[in-house]
Amino acid sequence: MSTFIEKLGNLDRRVIFVLMALAVIIPLALRMNLPIPIDQGPSMDLYNMIDALPEGSRVLLSFDYDPSTMPELQPMAIALVQQLMTKDIKIVSMALWPMGVSLGNEALIAVSDSLGREEYVDWVNLGYKTGGGVLIVRLGSDIKSVFPVDYDGNSIDDMPVMQGVNKLGDLDMIISLSAGEPGIETWVMMAGDRYNLPVGGGCTAVSAPQLYPFLATGQLIGLLGGLKGAGDYETMVRVGVENPPPGIAIAGMAAQSVAHLVIMLFIIIGNIAYLSEKKRKGGAK
Repeated sequence: MSTFIEKLGNLDRRVIFVLMALAVIIPLALRMNLPIPIDQGPSMDLYNMIDALPEGSRVLLSFDYDPSTMPELQPMAIALVQQLMTKDIKIVSMALWPMGVSLGNEALIAVSDSLGREEYVDWVNLGYKTGGGVLIVRLGSDIKSVFPVDYDGNSIDDMPVMQGVNKLGDLDMIISLSAGEPGIETWVMMAGDRYNLPVGGGCTAVSAPQLYPFLATGQLIGLLGGLKGAGDYETMVRVGVENPPPGIAIAGMAAQSVAHLVIMLFIIIGNIAYLSEKKRKGGAK
């Protein structure tokens, strides 16, 4: 038995690398669905706030991230768009980051096609403009002067989704999916407080702690933090839905959990092998 344990302790690192790769690849390939318990917290607060909006409300959804943070933030985008479109809430989208426009468009098109929603009637992607906080102040005065045309170059004057939306104050909520600045913090300071609009958001796991003070002060009504927050939201959006599509973040959380279990297993094996070797050498002396 001791010889077997010693062999495990001296396992070729290439075998460990292969097992770790399989621990990640298999759950993702099979879209493994492990249960995710949802408790009261920032994720549920955001879900409840959107759920309380009446049909026909208008929400500004800002995609403030790029492909480097896509694994954490894109699942949030899809889940949020799913909830908004299911409730027939109109989406006015934009981006403070250049690459956020195309990433947001992917989520909007994918979900609207599956739910039968119509561009320019149920949603529009205004595109990207530089400026950060200054741009947001300008949107507070006149959206159409900043975005006379949408992402595809079409005039927004005759779009049904933009009827009655002339400034930020005409919207019912702002949601920013942010990988940094400009992002959630900019929207809170330049729009939420100034125009008395509820602001919610989603961010990378590493950015979440610095945004918690905004939750404590009520300046942020809800927050999705990292892949865990995305998994929470996918779980809530899927409640009561028959044959829901497989969740990207839920599968990612499953892969993460399996990988953590494999790491813990190797830590235990390594410690047992070390203690066994130490005991054997002590007995030999």
